[in-house]
Amino acid sequence: MASSRQSRGKAPSRWRWVKRPVLWVLLPLLLLAGALAVAVSLEASSLPSFADLKSSQNGQTIVVRARDGTQLVSLGPSFGRWLTYEQIPGVMKDAIISTEDRRFRHHIGIDPLGVARSVGVRVRSGHWRQGGSTITQQLARTVFLNNKRTFDRKSREALLALALEWRFSKDQILELYLNKVYFGGGAYGIDAASRKFFGHSATTLSLPEAAIIAGLVKAPSHFSPTADAKAAVDRAQVVLKVMNETGAITAEQLSSANLDTVRIAPEASQNSVRYFTDWALPQLDQLVPDNTEPIEVWTTLDLHMQTAATAAILANAPKGAQGALVSLDRDGAVLAMIGGTDYVTSNYNRATNAVRQPGSAWKLFVYLAALESGVKPGDPVTDAPITIDGWSPRDSGGHYAGQIDVRTAFAYSKNTVAAQLGQKVGFDAVAAMARRFGISTPVSTNPAMVLGSNDVRLIEMARAFAEVSARGTSVEPYGISKVVTTDGRVLYEHPATQGQTLVAPFVAAGITDLLQTAVNIGTGRAAQIGRPVAGKTGTTTSNKDGWFLGFSSGITTGVWMGRDDARPVGGLQGGTAPARAFAQYMTAAVANRPVEQFETQVTLPEWQLEPDDQANQGDPNSYFYGDEHGNLVAPGDTSAPIGPGEPPRDPADGRVSDTQGGGMGGGGAGAGNDTGPGDPPAAANDDGPPAQPAPRQRRPQ
Repeated sequence: MASSRQSRGKAPSRWRWVKRPVLWVLLPLLLLAGALAVAVSLEASSLPSFADLKSSQNGQTIVVRARDGTQLVSLGPSFGRWLTYEQIPGVMKDAIISTEDRRFRHHIGIDPLGVARSVGVRVRSGHWRQGGSTITQQLARTVFLNNKRTFDRKSREALLALALEWRFSKDQILELYLNKVYFGGGAYGIDAASRKFFGHSATTLSLPEAAIIAGLVKAPSHFSPTADAKAAVDRAQVVLKVMNETGAITAEQLSSANLDTVRIAPEASQNSVRYFTDWALPQLDQLVPDNTEPIEVWTTLDLHMQTAATAAILANAPKGAQGALVSLDRDGAVLAMIGGTDYVTSNYNRATNAVRQPGSAWKLFVYLAALESGVKPGDPVTDAPITIDGWSPRDSGGHYAGQIDVRTAFAYSKNTVAAQLGQKVGFDAVAAMARRFGISTPVSTNPAMVLGSNDVRLIEMARAFAEVSARGTSVEPYGISKVVTTDGRVLYEHPATQGQTLVAPFVAAGITDLLQTAVNIGTGRAAQIGRPVAGKTGTTTSNKDGWFLGFSSGITTGVWMGRDDARPVGGLQGGTAPARAFAQYMTAAVANRPVEQFETQVTLPEWQLEPDDQANQGDPNSYFYGDEHGNLVAPGDTSAPIGPGEPPRDPADGRVSDTQGGGMGGGGAGAGNDTGPGDPPAAANDDGPPAQPAPRQRRPQ
C-alpha cells in the first residue's frame, strides 16, 4: 500500500519536470506570436488602400522640351497602363510565380521553406545564389522600402509582407506587383515593359514574351533585350524550363515556345540632343531643390539649329576625329550643343567637359589686354624673330612679314607679335583678362601662354567670344528657361539679368574690328557666310586641335575638332574643317535673323586722343612733348630734354616750372612709373617697333 501511494506521489513530480521546459519554450513563443499578430494588425491598418496603392507612382518623371515646346526626351520611370488582375495574361502570371515565388499561393507573406532552401544553397555553394524573398516581400520593398541589405530593412520588409497578406488578397497582391515591379529601361510594370521591349500592350503577351519579361526581374539591366539580346533569350529559356517544372506549362508548350520569333522593338535613337540634356538637367538640383513631383523642363535648345549643328559636325569632322559645337544666343541661352560625333558610341561631352589647348584662339585675351592698355588696331608692329626668357616663338611656315599693323598681325595670327604684346602688357594681365572673360581652368603665366598653351573648355571659350559680341559685357550660358509642374505651376523661370561691364566699349569695338578682319582677309576666311562675321581660328602643335570661334547676328558659336587621345590629325587647322563647320551651321542658324553690322568704330577715351584732335582745344604753347626716348621736352626748346624726375620748364623762358608732376610724369621707356587717374600709361617701347612721338598733353595750369 505504501509503495503504491509513493508511486502515485512521484508521477506528478516527473510530469512537472517535463511540463516546465515545454511551458518555458511555448509561453515566450505564444507571447511573441501575440505581439507579432498585434504588430501585423497595426501595420496592416496603417497601409494605404488598394486604390491608393494603384494610383501611387515611384520616382519622378521629367519631360524635357525644346524652346518651341517639342518634347526632346522623357526621363524617369514609365508606368504604362494599369492592368487589372483579369486583364493580365495567364502566361504572364504563371511565369512570374514560377520564377519568383512558386509557393506564392500557399505562404503568408514570408516563406520559411523558401528561406531554408536559400540557406541550403548558400551552404553548398559558398555564396548566395538563390533569394528567399517572396513576391509579397518584393512588393513591400518596391513600394515602401529600398534595396539596402541590412537586418533592419529585412525585418521591416517581412513585417510589411505579413501586413500586406493580412490586408489584401493574393490576386490583389499579384496585380500590384505586376503593375509596379521594375523591369529595366525606366519601365515599371508589365505594360510599360511590354511597350518598351515589344511595342505593344501587355494584354497580348505571348508565352515567349512573358518569359523574357519575367526573366528581367532578377537583373533588369543585365538581361535587357535591348542591351543584350542573347542574355535575355538565355534567361527566358531558364524561365520556360522552370514553368515546365512547376506544371505551369506542358512539355509541348515548352518545345513550341520559340524565342527566336520574338521581335524586339527598336530602341529610340540616342541623338546629339542627349549631350545637351546631360549637361542641363543636373542643374535642376540647384534650380528646384527637393522637388519630387513630375515636372516639365523647358530648355533653350532650338531643334532646327541642333539639327544643323549635328549635320555640320558630321559633314566636316576629319575621319577618326571627334567634333564639338556650342552655340549661344546674345543672352547666353544655349541654342545648340554637340558633344561628339555619336552619343551612342561615346556620351562624353567634349563641349562642356573636355579641356584642350586653344592655340591661337587664345590670342583673343592677349589682344584684349593690349587694346585695354592703349594699343590700337592701326598701330605699327614688327613681325620678326624674338626671344623672351629663352623662348623663341615662330610663325607658321617660318616666314616673317616685317613692318605691319596690329590689325594685320591678328588677322594672320602672327605669333611673334602676340608674344611682343604679351610681354608689353604683362603675362599676368593676359591671364587676368582670361579670368575676367570666364576661363575657369588653370592659367599659367609663362611666355608661351600667349599662343594658347593653357587647357580650356569649348563652352568657356564660346562664352568669352559671346561677351565680346555683347560689347564687352558678361554673358552666362544657360540651358533651362523654366520648370513647371504637370498642371502648369511655374517652379522656376530664368531671370533676365543685366551683364556686368568687362571691358570699355572702345576695347570691345577694337577687338571686334580685329576679329572681323581675321574672317574677311585672314586665317578665318572659310567662315564667311555672306554677312558680317567676326571670329578667330586656333590650331595647336602637330595639328592635334582645331578651333574656330566667332559670332554673327547675335549668335556666337564655337567649334572644336580633334582626337580624344590627342594624336595629330592630318590637315586639321582652325581655318579648315572647324571654320567650314562653323559656316555651314551659322548659315542655317542666322537665316531668319536680320543682318547686323558690327560696332567697330573706336571711340577712344580722352587720354588716348590723337594730337590732331587736341590741336584746337587750347593754346599750343601750353603743351609739352616727349622725344623718342620718352623724355619730356618744353615747347620751343627741343634741344634740352627734361630728364626723369624733372618738372616741366616754363614755356616762356625754358626755366623749370613750379608745377610738379604734370603730363607724362617724366618716366622713360620701361621705367615702370605708376600713373595716376587720367594719366596716360607709361611708354614701353623695349619690345616693339621704333617709338612714335608721344601725344601732346595739356600742362597743368
